[in-house]
This record gives sequence, C-alpha cells and structure tokens, in this order.
Amino acid sequence: MKLSNPTLASLQAIFPADALSTDAAERAVYAYDNSRREAIPDAVVFPTTHEQVVALVGLCRDQRIPLTARGRGTNTTGASVPVCAGIVASFERMNRILRIDPDNRLAIVEPGVLNADLQAALKPQGFFWAPDPTSAPYCSIAGNIACNAGGPRAVKYGATRENVLALRAVNGRGEAFRCGKPTSKGATGYDLTRLLIGSEGTLAIITEATLRLTPLASGKRTLRATYVDITAAAAAVARIMAQPVTPCALEYLDGEALRLARNHVGESIPDAGAMLIIEVDGDPDTLATAIDAISRAASGTGLIELHAAHDADEVARLWAARKALSPALRTLAPNKINEDVVVPVSRVPELVAGLKQISTRHAIPIVTFGHAGNGNIHVNLLYRPEDPVQSANAPACLSEVFDLVFALDGALSGEHGIGLAKREFMPRAVDPVALDLMQRIKAQFDPEGILNPGKLLP
Repeated sequence: MKLSNPTLASLQAIFPADALSTDAAERAVYAYDNSRREAIPDAVVFPTTHEQVVALVGLCRDQRIPLTARGRGTNTTGASVPVCAGIVASFERMNRILRIDPDNRLAIVEPGVLNADLQAALKPQGFFWAPDPTSAPYCSIAGNIACNAGGPRAVKYGATRENVLALRAVNGRGEAFRCGKPTSKGATGYDLTRLLIGSEGTLAIITEATLRLTPLASGKRTLRATYVDITAAAAAVARIMAQPVTPCALEYLDGEALRLARNHVGESIPDAGAMLIIEVDGDPDTLATAIDAISRAASGTGLIELHAAHDADEVARLWAARKALSPALRTLAPNKINEDVVVPVSRVPELVAGLKQISTRHAIPIVTFGHAGNGNIHVNLLYRPEDPVQSANAPACLSEVFDLVFALDGALSGEHGIGLAKREFMPRAVDPVALDLMQRIKAQFDPEGILNPGKLLP
C-alpha cells in the first residue's frame, strides 16, 4: 500500500520532521533483519514517547495500516520485516534507562535500550539482567521481550519471560495499558505480562518494561570438557543437569563447530569430537564443592579432557569462539538454515543421534551448538542452493528435523521465535485447540490485524 496525503499529514502531526521518513533509501534500511528477508515499508517513524505510540496505533487502526514495531533487527526469523508494507516504528530513540532500584532488584527501561548498555549500567551496582543473547551489544530490550530471548545464562537464571515483572504497552485497538507489578510475586488475574513476552509484536507494542535484576555472583569458574564424539558430550549434558548443582552456563559445540572455532581463535581451541563450556558461579567458599560435583557428572565414557580455565584471557577466548560461530557459519554457507530447537535435557542425546542420521540421509552437513543445559540446540543445515542434491533435499531435511524434535516432546524454538521462518510449521507444533485460542487472543488484542501482520500465527 501507499500512504495517502491525509495519512502523511496525520503522521506529521504526531512526529516531528526528523522522526518521520518516506525517503526510499531510509525505508530500505528498515526493510530487513538478520534473517536476510526484505520488504520495503511505506514510511518509518521514530517514537520517543509513550503518547506518540498511542497516537500512532490509533491512526493505524482507524486507517487499517500495517504497523511493525522494530528494535535493532537482530532477529533471525524475519519477525521485524514489514511484509505487508505500511509503517515501521523503530524504537532506537526511545532508549532511556528510567530507574535502577537495587533495593527492590528491578530496573525500569524504555524499549530501545540495548541489552549491553543496561548490563553496563547495572554492573557497578552489583546486578545484571539475566538474558544474554549473542547479539547483546546491539539488540534491544523490547526485542528480547518480543522473542523471549535467552542466552547461556538462561540455564540457571531463566530467559526473558522469567525476568520481566511488568510492562506498559499499547494494544492493536490503540488502548494503553499496564500489566504486572514491581513485585516478585503476584496472583491477580491472568498473567498478561508473560503473554506479551514472546508474542513478537503481534498483540501490543511495548513502551516500558520493569525488569527483574539478579545480584552478580562473587565468584565464577569456567571449565572446558572435550569428548570423542557428540553422543558422549550429549550424555554428559544429561548427567550434569540431573545432579543438584546448576551451572550458570552449559554450552555445547560439535566437532565441526570446534573446527570453525579453531579457525577463528587459533590452537587454543582443542581438536575433539565435541566440547562443553561449563561455567559455575557462586560464593568463592563454595565454588570448589560445586566444581567437584560438576566435574564428576561431566566425567564418563568418551571424555578426553576436563580442563579449568587458568585466567580471564582463556575464558574470553572460549566465549569468543562460541559467539563467533553463527557469523562464521553464515560466511561458510550464506544460505544456511539455522534452527534453535529445544528438547527435554534428558533427550538431547537422542536429538544429536537423530540429527546425524538425518544429515547422512539427505547429504546435507548439520552443525550443532548451543545452550545444551536447557536442551536448546542450534541446528545449522549447511545448505548450498547451487548444489542440486542439497537444493532438492533441503525441505525434506528440515521437515525431518522438526519431526524428530516433536517426537522428542520438543518445540520449534527456544529463543529465536517464529516470525516468518517457522509459521508454516505451527500447526504441527501446537495443539489445534491451543492454536485456535491463540488466534482468538490475537483478535481480542488486535481486531483489525494491524500489528506485525503475517508473523507467528499461520
């Protein structure tokens, strides 16, 4: 669609000249995200106040204009691509940390605050916000909320849904509302806060978030465990998570991921069939006992070496290798298919074994790594469209990956969300009655279907 002159005039009444653009070059900048999908919007606006968002949504509802809220476009599922054109609302200028309250362990922020900027502001006061996705230096808090982002620390401290106390938002009717409270407990009606988290901007647009903070641990140790193959590493993950000491990170890399990591940071990354990065935090007086418990669980058939990082530099190299994997794989296979499936931790060994069989059957290399401590494995199909065999096999290969995940009582996504990339699989992933309830909830929040149309729900 193309915006009419009266509509543009109404937008100009809400936004100053430097906060509204119909310039073709600028619209192109906000047309895509990290999924590499693209669709050009008719206009881009840059809200700085809650009141502007209320007015914008009201205008879009009245004129049936699609409205896509956008953080920094780091998501990999196409969730912020304006596939129906209309207006993109970019929240990069609504980026203030409104309050940090150590006494109540909370922070209140605007949607465009970057995750890393919040962490930097919290650290001197001895706190952190638990979600720590790889894109933390340049992803926004509202973007984290939209897809229920996680990261390595989620294994102990939870993903976004466990770390948001309250929200201020505007639904698709143009109605402003608050949900949740700045308290750690609450039993007052339906939990709309948790409903909005992970809804990918399809129910409401968030204008303020009250976040649960966690004190920084006074001590931390990092272990590196290498194994002869991915099956042995997956079994170790199940053992580690079945004993009482919960690591604050438990990351998994298969052999091919290790090879790529070695290319990135050098010989400090071991040559093995698989590796676990294990972090344990807590009081220094109790860390030795915790490390001993984790080490016993990590040991077993297939262990090559269990090594404790000697210093901060070694720890930094390990994490740099882990965080470089996604871009490295995209360089190797620009059209790779990246899925962030999740299964019960005890079934990770079955997932890994099944993926090996699928890879062999379809002649498509599959590289796996990710947050093994909560069963959230990043499955990368290194698909090359110029290879006729891989091109023909890729759809069936991906479908079999999801069939395997569902058979193991798993889910389509652990932290990336659904967006455009996984919409077609939702009827296979969600009970039909539950899916119908989701559709009805969407209709209540957004009766005209203006908020991020074409995403999440089939």
